[in-house]
Amino acid sequence: MLNLLNPGGGKRRGKTSFVEHRSFLHLYHSFHRLWIFLVMMFQGLAIIGFNDENINSKKFLREVLSLGPTYVVMKFFESVLDVLMMYGAYSTSRRLAVSRIFLRFIWFSFASVFITFLYVKGVQEDSKPNARSIIFRLYVIVIGIYAGFQFFLSFLMRIPACHRLTNQCDRWPLMRFIHWMREERYYVGRGMYERSTDFIKYMLFWLVILSGKFSFAYFLQIKPLVKPTRYIVDMDAVEYSWHDFVSRNNHHALAVASLWAPVIAIYLLDIYIFYTLMSAAYGFLLGARDRLGEIRSVEAVHALFEEFPRAFMDTLHVPLPNRTSHPSSGQAVEKKKFDAARFSPFWNEIIKNLREEDYITNLEMELLLMPKNSGSLPLVQWPLFLLASKVLLPSIGTIFYAKDIAVENRDSQDELWERISRDEYMKYAVEEFYHTLKFILTETLEAEGRMWVERIYDDINVSVEKRSIHVDFQLTKLPLVISRVTALMGVLKEAETPVLQKGAVQAVQDLYDVVRHDVLSINMRFDKPQENYDTWNLLSKARTEGRLFSKLKWPKDAELKAQVKRLHSLLTIKDSASNIPRNLEAGRRLEFFTNSLFMDMPPAKPAREMLSFCVFTPYYSEIVLYSMDELLKKNEDGISILFYLQKIYPVKTLRPSQLSLLRKLSGFTTIAVRYC
Repeated sequence: MLNLLNPGGGKRRGKTSFVEHRSFLHLYHSFHRLWIFLVMMFQGLAIIGFNDENINSKKFLREVLSLGPTYVVMKFFESVLDVLMMYGAYSTSRRLAVSRIFLRFIWFSFASVFITFLYVKGVQEDSKPNARSIIFRLYVIVIGIYAGFQFFLSFLMRIPACHRLTNQCDRWPLMRFIHWMREERYYVGRGMYERSTDFIKYMLFWLVILSGKFSFAYFLQIKPLVKPTRYIVDMDAVEYSWHDFVSRNNHHALAVASLWAPVIAIYLLDIYIFYTLMSAAYGFLLGARDRLGEIRSVEAVHALFEEFPRAFMDTLHVPLPNRTSHPSSGQAVEKKKFDAARFSPFWNEIIKNLREEDYITNLEMELLLMPKNSGSLPLVQWPLFLLASKVLLPSIGTIFYAKDIAVENRDSQDELWERISRDEYMKYAVEEFYHTLKFILTETLEAEGRMWVERIYDDINVSVEKRSIHVDFQLTKLPLVISRVTALMGVLKEAETPVLQKGAVQAVQDLYDVVRHDVLSINMRFDKPQENYDTWNLLSKARTEGRLFSKLKWPKDAELKAQVKRLHSLLTIKDSASNIPRNLEAGRRLEFFTNSLFMDMPPAKPAREMLSFCVFTPYYSEIVLYSMDELLKKNEDGISILFYLQKIYPVKTLRPSQLSLLRKLSGFTTIAVRYC
């Protein structure tokens, strides 16, 4: 025993504990609860099978009670492995840990001998005629008390609510002793919060797995072998072709073992198959409910991008009271814009990081960046990779629609808009082109120029309300308008020079001529004779005198310049951006982020309400509240806790609040060490 407790006497010091090498006994020791459970369940299912499912007989009860000796013998084997596998580590282990190992060894040695002895004597007594079965009844009482006590302790130790209650009663000596005997005190994660509902869900998950496994084992493995086993055992004279030292005069034990060996091997190994199948099925249902993995491609990112701002505000952003102040349908756009304004900085930061890591090009970054959505435009501005080439497509479509209207006169404004709205982002592109052009022209032009813009947009709005836009405007001339607007934006996005100033004036005048002479119909210009005639007469006079569009306010405001550049890109990018980003890693990261927006997560808390995790966070129950005397008290080396703090956190690296805290220690009676 002395050599066992102090194994360092020899010259050779092998590996200690069971960390470095893993034999079968180590695997058994690591999963001893699973092995005990599987062996006892196999024994119970075999008893049911060989009794022909007659569970009301006395024989069945006697055989089922044989599970008691099986359990204590396997627990004894576990305690033996505890003793053997700690060989070499006794000198470095805590005395309480060593004492626990040997106490468990002594207890299970006694329990295995006593319970097995009672069972054997009880069976022998019960087999005698006219026996009173006193020992067997005593065995049943002992097993009942032991099983009830074990079940009660497991209930207290495993159920989260009861587990927290027992931790609160840890100051009682009896409770500490039970904790100490039942399990070693592992501190990491020991006090982690666990809801009872989560524990119940986990328990039900394993109940389903084990129900499937044991149903398969009984009906397809054990029960079909009952009759063949009985037939082999009852066979009398059998001549073996090879020497047999086991089966002869022993009910053909070797033949029975050969029959059952594959079944037992499959029984012990197939639990991971049921676990894999159940995990896959449950994970699929859980992921489908939580929309996990819903976005599996860049195309899905494009299609669902409209939902990202709302999902971001619901899951990742701190709840805002003014976000719910848009209940009416008329303010739905304002709510979407509100969400997009807070989502865009987060999205843009991800895109910029992808560019810094060189996963995307500058052009891709420009297409992926999302506007701030904090301006005065009455719509949500989406990234250009969603709207690229969308404006040109409806313009071409309107040419064909205009031809149909002119020739057959069968299509209406509603049908035209319905065709555009089939593509949600095409509709957004047309609306953004409409509102952004008005914003840029209004901010750039002066006096008569603004009057012209307001006149045109008022006429368009009136025509839309009257549902006669296909009559009041020559839609076949829209490509001319788009080309003139593109030329104007191409000039305005550059830095101001005298030459570009003249070019911008000429581009606006060309746009004016196209709109007045080609796009507007005669009826539209003179539908309201006095009002329209005065306006167009004033504009014509200014155009003749050279005052119309003679001066332009060059875009200098950051927002206006951004809108000019964005509108130019919207009109000039003709290639489809459906495969943006092209880099697979960039696409994978965007898919991962966007998937996280739809996960079931707790509501986000403000940063001021979050608790920091630092080096002074208690590991388990360490003291982090120190009085002034404890901070200044010196240990045997003459060093105080305050000295350690000053060395770990030099004064020059401390924040002002921490520095003032150290300078004013004398004014506090108690201080919490929280320097992170």
